[in-house]
Formats: sequence, structure tokens, C-alpha cells
Amino acid sequence: MLHQEPLLSKINKDRLPRHIAIIMDGNGRWAEEKGQERLYGHFHGVESVRDIVEGAAELGIQYLTLYAFSTENWDRPQQEVEGLMGLLVDTIHKEVPILNKNNIRLHVIGDMKMLPENAYRELQEALQMTEKNTGLNLIMALSYSSRWELVNAVKNIARDVKTGKVDPEGICADTLQNYLTTSEFPDPELMIRTSGEYRISNFLLYQLAYAELYFTNTRWPDFRKENLYEAILDFQSRERRFGKTGQQIQEETTLG
Repeated sequence: MLHQEPLLSKINKDRLPRHIAIIMDGNGRWAEEKGQERLYGHFHGVESVRDIVEGAAELGIQYLTLYAFSTENWDRPQQEVEGLMGLLVDTIHKEVPILNKNNIRLHVIGDMKMLPENAYRELQEALQMTEKNTGLNLIMALSYSSRWELVNAVKNIARDVKTGKVDPEGICADTLQNYLTTSEFPDPELMIRTSGEYRISNFLLYQLAYAELYFTNTRWPDFRKENLYEAILDFQSRERRFGKTGQQIQEETTLG
């Protein structure tokens, strides 16, 4: 068992990732390994969400994106999808007072139109009730996929080119960035995936271009603050070059 305080004390608070994104994987397998229904894993995964959100807020992380439900997840068995949506509504209802108490602002990215009406309504209320909070920005990716997001962005750019709002000759990386659902957030610097899978699974494909990727065998329901600290320490041990050489980075650091 990892000891929380020693790991926490090793973290350099001046080199924290500004934005952490997490693919919360392994709820279903965790439940099946215990001889339970898959929803049992999702239920326990909520505890991990609480713990990691609290841990990120305590550290001073500015943005935390959690991949909660992809557009592909709608193809799962109906019973599991209905159970997940019920759990979503119930969790949001219970967690808003805690978010407000901890000055955490909730955001949502994804195709909200696909959500059941009661889930959509609860989310809208939660967004309004936390919009004045100035601490951690908690971004939930719900009914989200990166390909959906990119296609949607291209459609909107094309529409604005057609109406003369956008000059096609002036389209650049910043243009596309402005049409993404994440346009108001910085790109993640650290992406964590739990449960031993080494895939990005249609998650923030554009935004993760220069993110450090961290994979752990720990199933999401078992992922706690000490696991988050391990990921951050691993991040801080890496040299982030952004296409430059290590020597260039060292020289820039020295001059800075």
C-alpha cells in the first residue's frame, strides 16, 4: 500500500501540470472480478471521482477533465446505459453542494442533446449553480468523442466560411482551436488512463498533441489520491521538449 504523505511531500508544487485529463477505465471489469454486475463498478467509481477531484483541488490543479461517457458508450447494453444515466443524475444532485463548498466550477463537453431530459436538466442546473466558483475547473466529458468534436468544429467553420464570417485563407490551428468544445480551456499537459489499457479511445485527440501520457494497471474504482500523486511525480520526472532538443530546453530554462 502506498503511503500518501511521503508521495505528496515529493511533489514540486512549482511544476504542477495546469490541466490533467483522465480516462476513467475499468469500472465494469473491477465489478466482474468481484462477481458483481457492471453497474456495481460504476457506483464505486463515483468514490474515486470524489477522491481525485478533492486531491486535485488540494494540490492547486487548475483544470481536471474526466472522460465519463463516450458517444460509443451509447451502444452498450440498455440496462447498463440506463443505470449509468440514473447514477449520473443522482450523483450530480448530491455533489453540487460539495462542489460549491470547495469553490469548484463544473463544465461539460460533449453532445448534450443525446442525454435523457432529466440528466440534461440536472446538468444545466449544476452548471448554473457552480458558475461563479473560482477554484478547480472540473470538466466532465459526457456523450463525448473527439471525432464527433472535430467533425462538429469543421461543420461550424464551413458554415461561417459560407456566411463570410471566416476567411478560408486565414484558417489556422488557432481557428480550429476556437471551434472545439474545449476552446476556453488550456490543453492537458498530463493524460492518465487507468485499468491497463494503452489507448486514447477517441479522447481529446487534438488537445493531447503534446501531453505526457501515463498508464496504470489500477482499475478506476481503486484509483485514489496516492495514485494521482504517483502520476504527477512521473510527469515531473520527464523532460517536455515540444519538438525541440533537450539542450535547447536546458538553455531556455537557464536563460529564463
